[in-house]
Amino acid sequence: MPLITFSNPDHQTKTVYATAGSHTETLLKLAKANKIPISFDCQDGECGTCLVKVSSLDKKKHRMGGPPTEKERNLLKQLGKLTAEEISQILVDDIPPPWRLACQMIVRDEDILVEY
Repeated sequence: MPLITFSNPDHQTKTVYATAGSHTETLLKLAKANKIPISFDCQDGECGTCLVKVSSLDKKKHRMGGPPTEKERNLLKQLGKLTAEEISQILVDDIPPPWRLACQMIVRDEDILVEY
C-alpha cells in the first residue's frame, strides 16, 4: 500500500495509506476520506480548482500516478502547467507531469508527496 503525504503550508502535513490499483481511488477521494482540505469545485476535471503538485518519494520509481487523461492534459495546458512539447513527451515516456488535478489522478503503488 502506497503512502501519500499531503503537504500545505497552512495545514498540518498528513500521511495516509492508499489502495493502489483500484482504478477509482483519486487523490481527491483519498483527501476527502481523510479530511484533507484540498480545494475543489466540479470534481470532474473541468475547472482546475484541485490543482496539486505531485512528486515521487520512491527513489526507484518516477511515475507519480496513472497517466493524465486527454481532458486533464488539455486543462493543465490551459492553466499554463504543461506545454505541447511536454504533452508529447508524456505520451511517449509514460512519465506523468508534476502538476495534476487531484480529482483525476489515480494513485499507483508508490509513495508520493502531494503539495496543495
